[in-house]
Amino acid sequence: MGLKEKIAAWRKSDTARTGLFVLACFLLVIAPVVGLLPGPGGTIVFAIGLGIALQNSRWAKRRYVAFKRRVPKAGNWADWGLRRRSAKRRDELAKRKAAGD
Repeated sequence: MGLKEKIAAWRKSDTARTGLFVLACFLLVIAPVVGLLPGPGGTIVFAIGLGIALQNSRWAKRRYVAFKRRVPKAGNWADWGLRRRSAKRRDELAKRKAAGD
């Protein structure tokens, strides 16, 4: 079994998912503190924490989907920032639809 397979198997365990979610929550909490420092650090720390949380928590995914339904424009920006495949797919469909009109 190669390194990629070992990492994938480890990430599927409940202990690892819980640990990564706790790390994500920590990053989300310290993002405003890091944001006080000069530079874009707070934004980057927040984005990393959000990405880890969305990958490892069904609760976070449900909350994110509910947020996107309430505030679609902000959800689109978040999808773009996280480079989510669903955002790319929606953009391509919108371009095709606009070209066909």
